[in-house]
Amino acid sequence: GLRGQVAQQLIGFIIEIGCPVRVHPGGGKKLTGPFAGKFQRRTATVCTGAGDDDLHHAGLICRCNNLVAVVIEGVVGQVTADVDQFHGAHCNNFLSLVLAPASCCHTICPMHMKWNALWRLMRFDRPIGTLLLLWPTLWALWIAGEGRPSLKNLLIFCCGVVLMRAAGCIMNDVADRDFDPHVERTRMRPLASGELTVREAVITFLVLMLLAFGLVLMTNALTIKLAFVGAVLASTYPFFKRWTHYPQVVLGVAFGWGIPMAFAAETGQVASVAWLILAINVLWSVIYDTLYAMVDRDEDVSIGLKSTAIAFGRYDLAIIRVVKVLMIALLLWLGVLMQFSWPWFAGVAVAAFLFARQQYRVRKRDRAQCFAAFMNNNWVGAVIWLGLVITYIVV
Repeated sequence: GLRGQVAQQLIGFIIEIGCPVRVHPGGGKKLTGPFAGKFQRRTATVCTGAGDDDLHHAGLICRCNNLVAVVIEGVVGQVTADVDQFHGAHCNNFLSLVLAPASCCHTICPMHMKWNALWRLMRFDRPIGTLLLLWPTLWALWIAGEGRPSLKNLLIFCCGVVLMRAAGCIMNDVADRDFDPHVERTRMRPLASGELTVREAVITFLVLMLLAFGLVLMTNALTIKLAFVGAVLASTYPFFKRWTHYPQVVLGVAFGWGIPMAFAAETGQVASVAWLILAINVLWSVIYDTLYAMVDRDEDVSIGLKSTAIAFGRYDLAIIRVVKVLMIALLLWLGVLMQFSWPWFAGVAVAAFLFARQQYRVRKRDRAQCFAAFMNNNWVGAVIWLGLVITYIVV
């Protein structure tokens, strides 16, 4: 241990001095006269050292410093390996890269690292996208089921949301694999950093799609037909940012395609109100994904990608404000058409308040605030759904 190694260094110090010591009857120790000058010279030499970096020839202070440094380096290396092994991809191996030598990384199993990379590829470490996809699906299930959606469909669609969002994220990274390395926020994604190959990503995408299709097979024929359209949307929407400045509109349709599917699964048909809810979701997607795109706007311009944040330019906040007002108006209209009671309108009012708060936060277009406003949209979807649930309970 550290204590034993320091003791050994002190013993070596005494031996190296090599001075006889006389013991007085009173118990004290004193150097004999002929050796006093030698002691002072040897002490100075041993304490200051000859300037050699080798631990054997260094002075006592240097030895102790080097000894402590070696022990600390070992402790830091071990702690770093344990932290990386426990947290895995959530730490992005940051501690290993900064504090520990490369040799510490051998304790991490390559297969463990591969699974961590797949986990991050599917964005399971960032559930915000899953929630933004889940809320409109729940709106549709509750309205189609008149407040009592079947447990079977509820489980199928909740699992389907998780699988389809993960599949969409994979295809997004495949589409952007040549662009992500040039964007600060995305350069450490598994495909951009080389942790995974395109082949591994595509295989994972196909597995997720097959699992999602297996869920759909437990519904009815109309839902299965609509699922093919959803599969096409999930596979293609990431590429629209190359062709149009409005990929957020396509994203809204892709993220909202569970709405007509939910109506088809619950009622066997797609009511007209389902398309109104889908339109509301498209507006909502333009809102939150434009805020998201504002974070990377400068990088997207430099590498040639397109988005509504770029298309709106200096009018971005004004246009977002208009779209938010339009979405709130459609939500109120939906409540009137469905003859909802006060909890629905209370939920819409809270959503409007959250929208107003977002506008205030992003007034200076600060990147961190734009991202925070994007994240806040999770609560917008949640309060709308909560108002809907209470509406059917009250009735």
